[in-house]
Amino acid sequence: MKWSKVTNTGMVRRINEDSLCVREDLKLFAVADGMGGHNAGEVASQLALKVLEEEVNHRRFLSDEPTGILLEAVQKANLQIYKASQNNITYRGMGTTITACWQVEKELYIAHVGDSRAFAIRNNDIIQLTEDHSLVQKLVNDGEITQEEARIHPRRNIITRALGTEPVVDVDLYRLTVKNGDKILVCTDGLTNHLLSDELLDIILKAYNLDEGVQALLRLALDRGGHDNISAVLVEIE
Repeated sequence: MKWSKVTNTGMVRRINEDSLCVREDLKLFAVADGMGGHNAGEVASQLALKVLEEEVNHRRFLSDEPTGILLEAVQKANLQIYKASQNNITYRGMGTTITACWQVEKELYIAHVGDSRAFAIRNNDIIQLTEDHSLVQKLVNDGEITQEEARIHPRRNIITRALGTEPVVDVDLYRLTVKNGDKILVCTDGLTNHLLSDELLDIILKAYNLDEGVQALLRLALDRGGHDNISAVLVEIE
């Protein structure tokens, strides 16, 4: 696979609590957006992706289904973050989102918790593969606000599910059959809070290559305020 990644603190935050994982040899890529004071969000997001990478690498040759391996990896990451937060008062209450993609042959397996997102770009179209675990998404689902209103809602940063806040977490699992030339974007909400899906698509399609694409996404998010950490991984399926 071809890939490019970018991460930036943004224009407001002092610390970048986002983490990225790209393991080309495993065809594994992920983002995590940490939360918590005293740098604990950074600790949580890094730990989540460290455990994910170790578990997938260790268990990939087993006969288990990829979905099960990915699920167990995320559950183990959740428990380790939870234990760390209970054992160290500095980390108390820390947590993180995670959106992880693992390509096995022509199947893409996705594990998702929180409000980071995964998108697929195919045939000049973009599809959001994940659904946010957030207060505003629940309000949208309940018909109380529109998607446009959700983007400017004063409580849009409240997530309803994260790794590390409880000993067990519900994990959304998705599966997509991919084709050569498909592009997969995983990103934190620091990007999607500033750019609409159609804008993501337009920038990626116009970019000369993946590096140019992620840099253009970052520039526009920063130009629009960069109110949060901004991270993205863009992969082209081969």
